Amino acid sequence: MVTLGERLKTARTMSGLAQRALAERAGVSSMAISKYERDLDVPSSPVLLRLASALGVNLDYLFRQTGIVLDLNRIHYRCSSCCGARLHARVQGEVVDCMERYLEVESLFGEPAPFSIPSINLNVQRLEDIERVVLDLRAWWELGNDPIENLMAVFEDRGVRVCLIEGCEGFDGLCAWVRPEIPVIAVQRAVPGDRQRFDLAHELAHLLLHLTPDVNEEAAAHRFAGALLAPRPAVLAELGQHRRGLDVHELYLLKLKYGLSMQAWIHRALDLEIINGVSYERLCRQFSQMGWRKCEPGEQVRSEEPTRMQQLVYRALAEDMISRSRAIELLGKNIADLELVAS
Repeated sequence: MVTLGERLKTARTMSGLAQRALAERAGVSSMAISKYERDLDVPSSPVLLRLASALGVNLDYLFRQTGIVLDLNRIHYRCSSCCGARLHARVQGEVVDCMERYLEVESLFGEPAPFSIPSINLNVQRLEDIERVVLDLRAWWELGNDPIENLMAVFEDRGVRVCLIEGCEGFDGLCAWVRPEIPVIAVQRAVPGDRQRFDLAHELAHLLLHLTPDVNEEAAAHRFAGALLAPRPAVLAELGQHRRGLDVHELYLLKLKYGLSMQAWIHRALDLEIINGVSYERLCRQFSQMGWRKCEPGEQVRSEEPTRMQQLVYRALAEDMISRSRAIELLGKNIADLELVAS
């Protein structure tokens, strides 16, 4: 059972507030916040309402008694060096909140379905082995070699729980395990779709691959992400066996077709030895000079949205298993959003 004090501390961590900052917003002392979080005192109803408002959560969240724990020995963050311990804790808090709601609504329909590890050889002794792993995985998941229209849907259909979170500047993704058998991947909500998809695939690599000690984990995850979104046969069919260079317009069209960034396509061409290192460096310089490394030209790939949890909530609502207020809390939506869907 999770106590009110633990809930308050988790909500404060998610909001990125120190105790003093929360105290100022809620109109109480820092000492009071400390006592509340340690369950040495219980806030009055008016104070509790002010705390919830300051933290950006509702009362249902603060009184939720179920809790989950991420396996810290199997958790992986992908973020820049600017994301310190406090920001890590904030991201982790968002993921925990998402998964608590996710598993709660799953439990309404029985025991949550565990993730089934693909029955393929996931051992990687060198980076080139990843091309084989990806082709085997795509065959196991019956994806063929065509572009994947909705990567989140593919993951969710196969038992990976996907969470969209606000994250923080410099955060790309997180993967972890809830209990021994439920994998979760979290990525940022407000990023272009090609980056979002790459981050999803990158984190899946950390969940699946078995690397020998001499294989760099991040390089392997990058190679896996590119290969999953644009497998070797498709890349060779699109680009040919050997090229002296690649045209920006060509890369742009491939980006829209496969949902893989232009820069990632350049790297795929290098990985598969379609272009050499000189051509690769020339293209990288061009992207740097044009300012395309941060924002690529042209139309952006649309972001994706996980839908499995939403479908379960609306199903439970339709079958009178939960109230409208409970649906709102589980979905993290406000009343207007739910009314729009229900109308």
